[in-house]
Amino acid sequence: MMLKYNTLIVLAGVSLLGASAGMVGAFAVLRKRALTGDALAHAALPGLCIAFLILRERNVAAMLLGALASGVAGIMVISALRRWTRVREDAAIGSVLTVFFGLGIVLSKYIQNLSNIGSRAGLESYIFGKTAGMTRGDVYLIVAAGLLGLVAVALLYKEFLSISFDSEFARSLGWPVYLLDLLLMSLVALAVVIGLPAVGVVLISALLIMPGAAARFWTDRLGTLLVLSGIFGFAVGLVGTWLSASLDQLPAGPIIVLSGTTLFVFSLLFGKQRGILARWIDQRRFETSLGLRHLLRIAWEHQTEGPRQAAPFSSADLLVRKTWTGPRAKQLLASAQSAGLVRPVATGNDLYELTPSGRDEALAATRGHRLWEAFLAEYPDQANSTVNLASLSIEDYVPPAVVEQLTAQLQAAGRWPEDRMRAERSRESLAEGGAR
Repeated sequence: MMLKYNTLIVLAGVSLLGASAGMVGAFAVLRKRALTGDALAHAALPGLCIAFLILRERNVAAMLLGALASGVAGIMVISALRRWTRVREDAAIGSVLTVFFGLGIVLSKYIQNLSNIGSRAGLESYIFGKTAGMTRGDVYLIVAAGLLGLVAVALLYKEFLSISFDSEFARSLGWPVYLLDLLLMSLVALAVVIGLPAVGVVLISALLIMPGAAARFWTDRLGTLLVLSGIFGFAVGLVGTWLSASLDQLPAGPIIVLSGTTLFVFSLLFGKQRGILARWIDQRRFETSLGLRHLLRIAWEHQTEGPRQAAPFSSADLLVRKTWTGPRAKQLLASAQSAGLVRPVATGNDLYELTPSGRDEALAATRGHRLWEAFLAEYPDQANSTVNLASLSIEDYVPPAVVEQLTAQLQAAGRWPEDRMRAERSRESLAEGGAR
């Protein structure tokens, strides 16, 4: 019964720790400060040892406060190096990580060699973690820290949102970007400190980084990202701890990290927003859509502007105007036929014609293509920042006045596509109505 109770305590503590660290760590991922969380975790070790040396005993609360102070000091050093020196951020992070962690290892070894101080046992658990030793008091501490982080995020949501995506805009509004960034990293430091007894200095960064990095593959909205990061962190802590309890003699910290790695790989492959599979599907759809636009444009030009107007077109006619392979042209024709845009002239041959709906789509595709061409020729300096040749509608990117100017130029040059066949049918219908 006691084992079951301890297991439940550990499951609750690590799961809540994962949720808290995941939510706060999502901001570190967005700010491209994932390695800062790792440096912060390593920077907390000297504070642990210094607190122990001051009190001459292993007082958990005092040691965690020392770790928090040391971690925040590490963040401040990184920020100062980045802001007031020419040291690059990655070099600053690497320097703080190695120096502080090296100092912590030296102090830890020094404490172990002292003969006149008791209660030294267990200090090494803060390096690699000791999840099985978690108590109800640790769970309460994790809940309190998690609520503190949640309240801070709720109160400063807009500010954190701005500095995460556009710190220059936030600075233009008069917001103290440096202080907000320091507060955000302090929340990360708090998550690190409360996680030290569970997974240790070496592995706490995984609980910070992996949930947010995994959630990034599923959404582009910050609110959803924070919720998913918390859920993913909770799940990683729960599954990792449960597996560690079920499998004998396997440490919880590394199992939790491996569980997070599994979640990250799954999100990398199948994430709805940025996963490899989703991006591959979107790329295929984009290539097919763009190919169909080119096919319709070529068919329109062949049937309305060629020497033999209204003549059917074949896959060979497509290959003359576009550097497709034969199978690619056949594939696009099949897609266009299934979409009801083209139809075969006769069964068993390679001749096609546009359907009425296909003529409408082809007319729009041709107009859009020529407007983009005219825009590139008329405004080459603006093309790099504005042009999107993959878009059918130039109106979404170019001011209406410019579109009207380009349309007039194309009409004057005789290059503006018109559906003469429809116009002739309209005139015939009007003539028949007038005769009646």
